[in-house]
Amino acid sequence: MTTNSEWLQRYSDSVLGVFGTPPIVLDHGDGCYVWDVDGRRYLDLVGGIAVNALGHGHPALVAAVSKQVAEAVHISNLFTSPGQIRLAERLLEVAGAPDGSRVFFGNSGAEAMEAAIKLARRTCRTGIVAAEHAFHGRTTGALALTHKAAYREPFEPLLPGVVHVPYDDVEALREAVDETTSAVVLEPVQGEAGVIAPSIDFLQQAREITTAAGALLIIDEIQTGIGRTGRWFGFQHAGIVPDAITIAKGLGGGVPIGAMITFGPEVSRLLTAGQHGTTFGGNPLAAAAGLAVLDTIEQDGLLAHAQRMGRHLAETVDAAHIPHVTGVRGQGLLRAIVFDAPISAGVAVAARNAGVIINPVAPEAIRLAPPLVIQAEQLDDFVAALPDFVKEATSA
Repeated sequence: MTTNSEWLQRYSDSVLGVFGTPPIVLDHGDGCYVWDVDGRRYLDLVGGIAVNALGHGHPALVAAVSKQVAEAVHISNLFTSPGQIRLAERLLEVAGAPDGSRVFFGNSGAEAMEAAIKLARRTCRTGIVAAEHAFHGRTTGALALTHKAAYREPFEPLLPGVVHVPYDDVEALREAVDETTSAVVLEPVQGEAGVIAPSIDFLQQAREITTAAGALLIIDEIQTGIGRTGRWFGFQHAGIVPDAITIAKGLGGGVPIGAMITFGPEVSRLLTAGQHGTTFGGNPLAAAAGLAVLDTIEQDGLLAHAQRMGRHLAETVDAAHIPHVTGVRGQGLLRAIVFDAPISAGVAVAARNAGVIINPVAPEAIRLAPPLVIQAEQLDDFVAALPDFVKEATSA
C-alpha cells in the first residue's frame, strides 16, 4: 500500500506547487469524518472550506449524482436541461428574489464573481467599492476586489477603479460611493479575514447608500450561502434585497458549481445574449447535486440545526474557560475561535495530530466550517480536546 509520505512525494513531483505541500492525503469520508491513506480517521471541522454542506457520502447526494451520471453528465449551454431550470427556480425561491430575477450558472466562486463584475460594468460606470480584508477570489477580476497585498501585488496592474474601505464602517463606505461607482461588493461575514461579522445595520446602510447613488449592491455569499450562517444566505439576516449575489461552495456539496443571482428585472436585463457565457456552468451533474443539497437542507431542517449547533459551540467554548481563548465569533456554523496570541497554526497542527481538522485562518483565530449535519456530541469532543491543543501550541 502506498503511504501518505510516498503519495506526497508524488504530489510534489507532479502538481504545480501553488498550495505548497499538503500535510496529509485523504482517501475517503463518511459523514463528518475523513480517513487518510494510512487509515487514520479525522473529525472534519472545515468541510472542504464550507463546501461539504451535507458531509461526506450523504445518501441523498450520492443517489442524485449517481443517477445523473448514468443519464447525462454534460450537454453544454447550447442547450438546457430540466435540472438546470429546476435549480434556477429553487435558488430564486430560497433567495426570496422578486419577479424578474434570474440565475447565471458557473463553476466556482471566482467565476461567479467575474460575472458580477461584468454585470457591474454594464451600468456604464467603472468604479467598484470593496472592503479591506475582503476575499473574493483569485482570478484577475475577482483578485482586484480581494484586499490582501500578497495575493494582489505579483499580478498588478489589476482591474482599475477598485477602492477598498474599512469593513463595517458606514461613514467610510458613504464617502467612497459616488456617481462613478458601479457597485459595492461586500461579504455578509468576512470568512477569509478570520470570520468577521459586521454590526447588524451595516448591510442595511450599504443598501441605502448604494440605492441613493444608483450603484449596485452585490453580496458575496460564496462562503456564507446555502445555510452556512443559519439562513439560506447571509444577507437575509439584515432583511435587505441586494441587486445580485454570488454563490458557490456549499451549493454542490462538493460538486463544483457557482452561480450569480440578479434581483429584479432591471438588473437582470444588464447582461444580454452573447455578453457572458461558460461551457460547464449548470450542467446536469452540477444541477442534480445542487438540487439534492437544497432539498436535503430543507427536508432535514438544517438551517435551524446550523443555528443551534453554532450557538452550542460558542456556549460550550465559553463555558470551558480555556486558557488563551478569548471568545467565539461568527454566525451559524461559520465560526472562529479567537486566541490572545498568534498560536492558531500550532493549535491546528496539534489538532490534526490528534485526529481533528481545523483551519488556522488568521494568526490568532481558527476557523470552523463543519458539515451542516454536525452533531453536538462531535463538537463537544473537539471542545474537550481543545485545551490540550492550546497547551501543546503554547509550550512548543
